[in-house]
Amino acid sequence: MLDFALACIFLIITPGPGVLSVAGVGSGFGFKAGSTYLWGLCCGNLMVATAVISGLAAAVFAIPYVREILLVLSLAYMLYLAAKVAFAGSKIGFIEATEAPQFKDGIALQAINPKAYVANTVLFSGFSFMPEHLVSEVAIKLAIWTAIWIPIHFAWLMVGITLRRMNLPETAQRAINIFMAISMLIVVGLAILNG
Repeated sequence: MLDFALACIFLIITPGPGVLSVAGVGSGFGFKAGSTYLWGLCCGNLMVATAVISGLAAAVFAIPYVREILLVLSLAYMLYLAAKVAFAGSKIGFIEATEAPQFKDGIALQAINPKAYVANTVLFSGFSFMPEHLVSEVAIKLAIWTAIWIPIHFAWLMVGITLRRMNLPETAQRAINIFMAISMLIVVGLAILNG
């Protein structure tokens, strides 16, 4: 069980679309918007975990071209979220993002987030500690995963909020927002290349 918990920590804390986007939303839009988006990510992650545990994800990914379609959708959606974060509160030409990503956006991101599927598959198909009681093991794993997932994502949200509260000049804040957006896209790009 300890091995499972440690694996959860390392898989969650490493930058992926979820943690980077929640930090970006915190930086660009503050705590209220960031926490709303974070709870959407949490629900979306539980949906992905359920799909992985039930075998639904494996069945869907076995259909020809589904993986490629989901990767394209993932990249397009991350571009959309990255643009919202990059242009938060700025007026660059005619682009201004005044509306923060919502709860539904968090769910949508997790539904097409390659890292969410990989992490859930690794965690729920490995680290067996109660093979004779599979249902109990899965329930305990879900509880541990969620108990670790939520505080780490709130920590990333606070990183973004701290950057926002530093009251940096507008150009510095814009540069941070753009950096967060580019980081999200790099992580998705790496996931696509390695997927």
